[in-house]
Amino acid sequence: MFIWLGLLAVLAALAVIPGAIGNRFYAHVLVLVLLYASMAQSWNILGGYCGQVSFGHSVFFGIGAYGAGMAMVTYRGVPWPGIIAGALLAAAVSALISWPCFKLRGHYFAIATFAIVEIFGRLFLVWDWVGGALGLDYPILDDSWKYFLWSSDKTGYFTGAALLFAFVFGVVRFLEKRRFGYYARAVREGQETAESLGVDSMRVKLTAMAISAFLAALCGAFFAQYNYRVDPPMVLSLDMSMKFVLITILGGMGTFWGPLLGAAVLIPLQEYTRTYLSHFGAGVDQMIYGILIMFMMIRQPKGIMGFLAEFGLLGGKDGGDI
Repeated sequence: MFIWLGLLAVLAALAVIPGAIGNRFYAHVLVLVLLYASMAQSWNILGGYCGQVSFGHSVFFGIGAYGAGMAMVTYRGVPWPGIIAGALLAAAVSALISWPCFKLRGHYFAIATFAIVEIFGRLFLVWDWVGGALGLDYPILDDSWKYFLWSSDKTGYFTGAALLFAFVFGVVRFLEKRRFGYYARAVREGQETAESLGVDSMRVKLTAMAISAFLAALCGAFFAQYNYRVDPPMVLSLDMSMKFVLITILGGMGTFWGPLLGAAVLIPLQEYTRTYLSHFGAGVDQMIYGILIMFMMIRQPKGIMGFLAEFGLLGGKDGGDI
C-alpha cells in the first residue's frame, strides 16, 4: 500500500519534469513509458491474472483510437465523447467476439485472436467512414485540455499519461484484492478445478476481457491524440498486439508491477535504438527485443519480477502474484 501511494506521489511530482528537463525527447520517452505500462497492465488483466493469452488487443486499442479520431476529425468536436464511446464500444465488441473464442483453450484461443486482428485490420482499411487506408489526420488546434492536444511541449501529454497510468493501475489494484481477482487467478491455475468449486469461468473470462478491452481503448485514444493521426497500420496490427504481450512478459505476467518494469526497460530501449542505431537499418529494436525476451524466457520465465523475487528484493505482497 505504501509503495502504491509513494508511486502516485512520485507521478504527481514528475508532472513538472518534462518542462524542467527542457528536452522533448526525454519527455517523449517518459510519456511512452507510462502509456505502454498502462497498455500492458490492461492486457495483464486477461493474460496475466486470468491466464487467457490474447494477441488481439490491438483491436480494442484501435477502436479507442478511432473513437477519439472520429470525434476530432469526422465530427469536428472535442475528443472526450469519442473516447468514452470508443471505450464502451471496445468492451461490447470484446464480449461479442470473445464468447465463441473462449470455447477454445490454450494455443487455439491465441490463434483465434490473431485472426481477429487481421479481420479488423482489413475491415478498417476499406471502410470509408473511418477514413480507409488514408486514416484520419487531425486539424491544427490550440493547445488545451479541451482538445487534449499540445504541440508546444510534452507537459500536458505527460500529465495525461500519468493520470491514465494511475487510473489503469488503480483499477487493477482494486480488482486484484476483490473476489473477481481471486476468481480470475483460480481460472488461470485450473479452469476445471475452479468450476468444481462453483466459479463461473465463462463469466469471469468475459468480465476480464471487457474490462481489459475498455482500458486498452482508453490507451488507444491517448495514442491517437498524441500522434495527431490514426490509421489501421498504426493501431490495428499484430505488431501493436505483440507490444501488449511482450512488455507484460518481460516485466512479469500476473504481477501488479510487472507491466511498469517491462515498459521501463523496453520503451527506452526501443526509442534509443531507433535514434542512435537507425543507420544499421530498420528493425534493430525488434531484434534486440527478441534477444532480450529469449534470454528472459530461458533464464527467468517470470520476468523481471521473478528476478527481484529470486534475489529477495520484493518486500511484502505489493508485487502481486509471482
